[in-house]
Amino acid sequence: MDLWMWILVGIFVYWVAVVILGRMGVLPESVNTTGPITTIRTKRGREFLDRLAQRRRWWRAWANIGVGIAIVVMIGSFVMLLVSAILSALSPTPDQIQQPQNVLVIPGVNEFLPLEVAPEIIVGLVIGLVVHEGAHGLLCRVEHIDIKSMGVALIAFIPLGAFVEPDEESASEVSRGARTRMFAAGVTGNFVVTIIVFALLFGPVAGAIAVAPGAAVGGVLPGSAADQAGIDSGDRITAIEGQAIEDFDELSAKLDDIGERTVTVEVNDDETKSVERSLLVTAISPGPSDIPEGSTILSINGEEVHTMPAFEDLLAERDMATLTYRTPDGESRSTTIPIGSYAIVTEGPLADAGVEELSEVVITSIASEPIKSTADLQDVLADQTPGSTVPVSYIVNNETHTVDVTLGEGADGGGFLGVRTTQGVTGMIISDFGIRAFPADRYLALIGGGDPDDDPIGVADSFLGKMVIAVFLPLASIVLGSVLPFNFPGFTGDTMNFFVIEGPLAMLGSGTFLLANILFWTGWINLNLGFFNCIPAIPLDGGHILRSATESILSRSPIGASNRVVAVIVTAVALVMLASFLILIFGAGLLAP
Repeated sequence: MDLWMWILVGIFVYWVAVVILGRMGVLPESVNTTGPITTIRTKRGREFLDRLAQRRRWWRAWANIGVGIAIVVMIGSFVMLLVSAILSALSPTPDQIQQPQNVLVIPGVNEFLPLEVAPEIIVGLVIGLVVHEGAHGLLCRVEHIDIKSMGVALIAFIPLGAFVEPDEESASEVSRGARTRMFAAGVTGNFVVTIIVFALLFGPVAGAIAVAPGAAVGGVLPGSAADQAGIDSGDRITAIEGQAIEDFDELSAKLDDIGERTVTVEVNDDETKSVERSLLVTAISPGPSDIPEGSTILSINGEEVHTMPAFEDLLAERDMATLTYRTPDGESRSTTIPIGSYAIVTEGPLADAGVEELSEVVITSIASEPIKSTADLQDVLADQTPGSTVPVSYIVNNETHTVDVTLGEGADGGGFLGVRTTQGVTGMIISDFGIRAFPADRYLALIGGGDPDDDPIGVADSFLGKMVIAVFLPLASIVLGSVLPFNFPGFTGDTMNFFVIEGPLAMLGSGTFLLANILFWTGWINLNLGFFNCIPAIPLDGGHILRSATESILSRSPIGASNRVVAVIVTAVALVMLASFLILIFGAGLLAP
């Protein structure tokens, strides 16, 4: 059986054992079971809360600030959830984030939360729940609301939630403002914890972490030269042909300088591997090329080719070429295709020169400069002067055409042609090595370490910006894939190899990574707990705050704050939130064509 089957079996066995012990009268009265969920109630801790609550004026001021924050977040969460649901319904494209299992904060079930960081997530969850409910309990005593009991809810030994049970009669006797402060205290506590732990992470902890030298391997393409040589994700290539390298750019430069097919690389400072390069088509866009993704290019016009430098040399003087390749299933084929930048003509200078909009072209030269890839096209346009008229050659249906085009101005100040391009050579992205670089410097900059100039988003100098980005790092490849190609769940088994510990925390060794993970996930969990509980739907705190706010507003209006009117408004908002949530999770799958 797989791991999750064993976990389910363990929960079932635990549940049966608890039920049997309960019927035998062995369990104390404070322990109750409902299905597989166990609740443990206690009255202990109330004296501690009473002592802590003595500074009532200070706590009320703190809670009033929390009420303001909670209302702002509550309104923001309402608008964001509603707008997201509307957009999802209007454009129902299934998204990886919207998969039902990814709504659950369960490591291993949620594909963005790896099982490897489950202990850190549980620590963050426990801290979040204790702080949230403890803050409710504290404000209960500040406002003279009696507490029946406090406790936790568990599935087996896994914390599911915590609770503070106020005395309803006592709560009904206090003012509306007192109840509002009590309900807002939980999310305020979560936000305070978030600020504290992220301040520690973004400051001394991340500051003690540096990027290790070498090319960090985030992924290896199946069937590639690196894959066949035994290089794996999590490895660092630290030298090539005996020459040390500092990063992926240096590895690429040295590979371009080496003409031999076989190269020797050093992995993780201690292992040598021989890599026999071959040209793997790693991705392909719709266009003139019918070479399947995963194919290996064997020759160009009958000349054998294995490396990118040789590939580029053989195409240097050609606008058309016959490529022989081996498909992923081992079949050998040949095709003749144009060589250049595959593009779709949009509104702009090229269309104004007479090329039909939306036509598919392969651009082969601009201003007599040869174009063999989209990278060449971008470089040549960057060097052109806006407003200048230059000849542009392109191929359609294997026929070459040349038109004079008056260039517009591009975003970088260079020339603008008016095309939508795809990367690579004629829509093909080709690699003779086959690894995906892990930009460790970027991730480190986003959590406050390394060089702020490595930040690809521009938030490294802002505490709030780093805090917001930290929420999205576990699903970075989906949200920020153009600059962060991998999800970042913290410093896990693979990624720890890309970093080293420096400075005063070096004495902790790998414990620094554990500390960073605990801080990261504690901040992540608390921030999400705070936002989730601000959703204006009872039984969440936001729903109770909405009820109090509605009563306060209606009590000053001619309508009056009758229980019926308040209940209608609060229920309507809750139903809108529920419908929006369901559309977000299930709408794309049900409505997509």
